[in-house]
Amino acid sequence: MNCVLEGSGVKAFGKAIHALSRIGEELWLDPMVRGLALRSVNSAHSAYACFLFSPLFFQLYSLGSVSEQDHETIHCKLLIKSVLSLFRCLASIERNVERCQISISTPNDRVVIQFFCRHGITKTHNLCFQESEALQAVFASHLCPNVIKAPARLLGDMVMHFPVSQEEITLSMTPLRVGLRNYYEGGNDLMKNMYTEMSLHPDEFDNFQIGVETEITFCLKELRGLLSFAESLSLPVSVHFGAAGKPVCFSVEDLVLEATVVLATLIDSDSRGPSQPAKTLAPTPPRCVAAALPVASCEAESRNPQDLPAVMELVASSQGSPIVYPPAQTLFLPQTSNRLGAADDATTPASSTICSLLFRALSSEQEDDACAVLAFYSDEEEDYTNNPTL
Repeated sequence: MNCVLEGSGVKAFGKAIHALSRIGEELWLDPMVRGLALRSVNSAHSAYACFLFSPLFFQLYSLGSVSEQDHETIHCKLLIKSVLSLFRCLASIERNVERCQISISTPNDRVVIQFFCRHGITKTHNLCFQESEALQAVFASHLCPNVIKAPARLLGDMVMHFPVSQEEITLSMTPLRVGLRNYYEGGNDLMKNMYTEMSLHPDEFDNFQIGVETEITFCLKELRGLLSFAESLSLPVSVHFGAAGKPVCFSVEDLVLEATVVLATLIDSDSRGPSQPAKTLAPTPPRCVAAALPVASCEAESRNPQDLPAVMELVASSQGSPIVYPPAQTLFLPQTSNRLGAADDATTPASSTICSLLFRALSSEQEDDACAVLAFYSDEEEDYTNNPTL
């Protein structure tokens, strides 16, 4: 594989590396016919991110000879820290780097990244990689009853009001408002915490579709990177979600790139006030369940309009954004079966309240399992797209 980036494309690629560094410690580099995919998953298996750059994004994109494309697909796994160190100072890269070339050398198991800078200076970096199975996420965003779409700047301004140390935030949605507030587990040290809550009218969004009133709690750290990436390119961010405990998907789409971040959400049976945690002597610890969805991946291009309810009420907003209220028979995410066994009853420690069961590697013995999972490993990524039922 060999690809070349020039100009602003080098900075955009570096922004993607920065966003992925907030997800996990490992980076999957997957050259494909439809583009170069960068993926990462966190150690708790509760967050997944994928940045797909189409061949049009590059000045040159080549997978090699025809025989190599047909018989040898390389999936490289790198340490994210080694790649991040090359793109750490984006301002310096934008100022000095004129062209960046990325190539994969299979005989030496190395990824070669070259920066062609001003004044004829060339910097060459050789990174060792481990050949690994492809990482794939399974999530049907078009089945989510709630969808909002807004400029990245708007969402970034909302997130900016929360401190950097804030771990989880709660997103609530009703027909009249979209709220965002910080989340603290337990009732200790109430005097030391600052509770912040803000809300927006549906007119503020480019697209507002609600099928069920809900509140979801998810990690904020993984989201900040995607918002920064989208804001740098002035792209809107779409949010697909449903009930608490089901994954939430943040996505960015453009003609030459796609970005997706899938986060686990928290199940909390306790009723919370608008900005205060439950004050109980023995608070019930929140529990998470695995969201097994027997559908295509979150990168699939099947967002068919016929999958949504046929009857919808359109209410025009002051900014021309459609507000969609589906009828009572809303299409919800399918419920999981009991095939996951005892794994569904597993809980995570307080330091890792977000569910760690959303991702699971499928071994060869599990090929007959009819229950798909949110992420899996596959030698042939395209096979799963053609046969989503496993």
